[in-house]
Amino acid sequence: MVQLEAFRVFADLKPDSLEKLDGMIRRIDYGADELIYMEGAPAFGFYLVFTGAVKVVKRSAKGKSQILKIIGPGGLLGETTLFDKGVHNAYAKTLATCTVGFIERGDFFYFLERHPKVVFRFYERLSAEIKSFQNKLAERSYASSKERLARLILALGRSGIELSRGELAEMAGVSSKTAIRTLGELEARGIVSIDNRKITILKEEYLQRLMEPFPASLDEAVII
Repeated sequence: MVQLEAFRVFADLKPDSLEKLDGMIRRIDYGADELIYMEGAPAFGFYLVFTGAVKVVKRSAKGKSQILKIIGPGGLLGETTLFDKGVHNAYAKTLATCTVGFIERGDFFYFLERHPKVVFRFYERLSAEIKSFQNKLAERSYASSKERLARLILALGRSGIELSRGELAEMAGVSSKTAIRTLGELEARGIVSIDNRKITILKEEYLQRLMEPFPASLDEAVII
């Protein structure tokens, strides 16, 4: 389990301030495939992921799903509604057993008044995430399905997070058929090995060559 000091937004806090913040957190244990919050639900605060992994998913009116991002230990969840006091624009569901901490908005704002540096850290993080989503949107316009899957496989391999074929397809923005075919090709060529959900990268340099540079400064806890 990561500690509070592992969250980049709290990097400037001293031990006594971290202790005060820790007292505001309500820790909740979730099993795999459990809903943390629903799309359209009112947001009353935000979450810290201490263990496990969570996917944030947007569903269309026609029932199609798109995984927007995956949050691992040391990442924030639901923070985009913190300052606008709106509703969640996607739902969050666990990928594995998780320990998640919840901080109520009013308590956190009281804390921010006394620790303004955290506000700048929050905006720094939100800015980096916006840039990453912009890059990903542009990638959808010019990158092949193989390139998009290669980038995702590399990110997942470094994090140790495992996704189903359907989830890989959702996150890369390709069809399940394309994801299965591309993974089969990569496995046949000895680039990766696949055991159920686990993808082991055998030739990282090959996957790197498939991709164009994707500038982003997100922390390792977030995959977009």
